[in-house]
Amino acid sequence: MMRDALLAAGVALSFASQISVPGLPFGYGELFLIIWIMLSLGRILAGGSIVATPAFAKLAKFWLLLSLTLAVGTFVGYFTSVLYLTGLSHDAMAYVLLASVTCLAALEPDAELRLRRSAWWVIAIATGAFLVQLGVAWGWIHQSDVEPWYWDRLRGWSENPNQLALYCAVFGPLALHLATTTQSRWAQLFAFSSLVPIFYVGRLTKSDTYLYTTVLSGLVFLGLWLRAWFASSSGKATLSREIALLLVVGAVPLAIAAAPYVVTEESSVAEFAKSLTKDGGDEATAETFDLRVFLWGQAIETGLQSWSLGLGPGPHLERPPVADKQFLERPFEAHSTILDLYLQGGLVAVLALVWIVGSAAMSAWRSRFDALSVLLASVVVFSLPHLIIRHPIVWFALTFCLVAGMHPAVGQRPGYAEVS
Repeated sequence: MMRDALLAAGVALSFASQISVPGLPFGYGELFLIIWIMLSLGRILAGGSIVATPAFAKLAKFWLLLSLTLAVGTFVGYFTSVLYLTGLSHDAMAYVLLASVTCLAALEPDAELRLRRSAWWVIAIATGAFLVQLGVAWGWIHQSDVEPWYWDRLRGWSENPNQLALYCAVFGPLALHLATTTQSRWAQLFAFSSLVPIFYVGRLTKSDTYLYTTVLSGLVFLGLWLRAWFASSSGKATLSREIALLLVVGAVPLAIAAAPYVVTEESSVAEFAKSLTKDGGDEATAETFDLRVFLWGQAIETGLQSWSLGLGPGPHLERPPVADKQFLERPFEAHSTILDLYLQGGLVAVLALVWIVGSAAMSAWRSRFDALSVLLASVVVFSLPHLIIRHPIVWFALTFCLVAGMHPAVGQRPGYAEVS
């Protein structure tokens, strides 16, 4: 139980980059993960049992292949470009930490149960942390050395609002999964209640990506839930199902009929959509878009110049001219998981990442838990305009999905029912 809580604390508090352990160059999240790794290794060295699960085999293959590609990329970068040792060492240590956590978690003889316990701890710790950060942001709680606002965007304990938004985007589907797969009414109430502060904090970050991710995740879950609901009828026709089926069938002609009115109110709809984005869709959103486009183009060009072998861990892009108002320092990252990994480990590293994410997606589907598919969809969508491969919450989600698919018979699609 203590190790489960330690793993959860490390994962849940990894976003708190403004809060560091006194006398140490890293935060409390990293500290808890290091302690968890030491305890897990101690258990194994003391004769504790381990199980080479299919999830462990896939994770070990991925990290081995990624290590080889990064080593080749570093060799290429050493002879063809200037390597920034700070970024290189930072990313290398992050990968070692993540590889250790994921592989050790998948080696547990009861990995599925332990990860589920940790997931409950993650949501509990995250909910408490978010409430404290909201108190700090609104001035109800004083916390020195913490700047909770980045202009008008909430960043809480994080270095920037996008980092906090990523964790909100993962915490939400994870809480939804726990809520829909437990028989305990109190546990359901807690999990569903935790969605309120998670969503509220996510919106206060004013992250456009969080908005798109939440909308897409909601639609995906609704579609999967309707599919499971219809499939659970077992041929029995009920009034509620007939009404729902009528609404689904009539959605297309209803949309066509409403199209003229939507076109007439096009400006109002556009203004409403803009109002949901950062800075109302004005200068800040345009600057972010220009910066992303420039960096992505430069990343592709730089990656091709390395013969698609990569340049090793760390950022490798020059300061873009469109970043004058961003107050960012060089070197730059591409702010896209695929492109940043392409710069670091080349095409093979990208293919390895696609393979492990695809394996997690297949595992989530085999587990027959729809919320896990939503969880993975949130990770994928958020990875497109952001570099998220170094965040522990991302690898906790991937490992959770990989382990959940090891015993698909326990899944409950349709009709969820699992003891928490």
